[in-house]
Amino acid sequence: MQQNGMWFVAGVLVLAVPAWAHCGKCGVGEKGASEEGHAGHQHAEVGAPAPDFTLPGADGKEYKLADYKGKVVVLEWTNHTCPFVQRHQGQKKTMQKTLAKFEGKDVVWLAMDSNHFCVEKKDGVLAWSKQNDITYPTLLDPEGKVGHLYGAKTTPHMFVIDAKGVLAYAGAIDDDKYGDKESARNYVEEAVTSLLNGSTVAVARTDSYGCSVKYKQQ
Repeated sequence: MQQNGMWFVAGVLVLAVPAWAHCGKCGVGEKGASEEGHAGHQHAEVGAPAPDFTLPGADGKEYKLADYKGKVVVLEWTNHTCPFVQRHQGQKKTMQKTLAKFEGKDVVWLAMDSNHFCVEKKDGVLAWSKQNDITYPTLLDPEGKVGHLYGAKTTPHMFVIDAKGVLAYAGAIDDDKYGDKESARNYVEEAVTSLLNGSTVAVARTDSYGCSVKYKQQ
């Protein structure tokens, strides 16, 4: 997974850092973008290669973004104690239903937990996944390196990467912030469908909504 001849290593986290401008506060590479991980530091850009990463899952396995080249990858920033996540993974099961529509297709869905306490609540993550029939893994990013790299602000915050590894969508799961619409517009479903059909994603950026990601204090 080495890119541009450089690796960044921090504990269990390994980030392949492309030759972008370096962000000293984050400790990872950056290339000016539309999404911000924290004030004044811009990161992953729609239309540019998605930053690579390796993270452990709550299930004890290791996950590498590079392993999914050739597939459409959905990253869902999450925190199962957040009411917005509980709505979309619990009551409405928006995430599970969206993924189910692409069963048998080259689509990978990864939940990303960048909250500083994610390791401590790992058992809770696994129990929540089992209780709500969540079949995709939750990756643990307690240092917040990957979260900051992508500019994840909320739970949920969605990112869709195309089969070539380019970030194609960043924003909300849908246009139903308050959960009161009978028929919400699912931006992630639209983006994935377009990519599978070889089409351009019509809506590539939206404002995410949800609880704030509880990053580790720098």
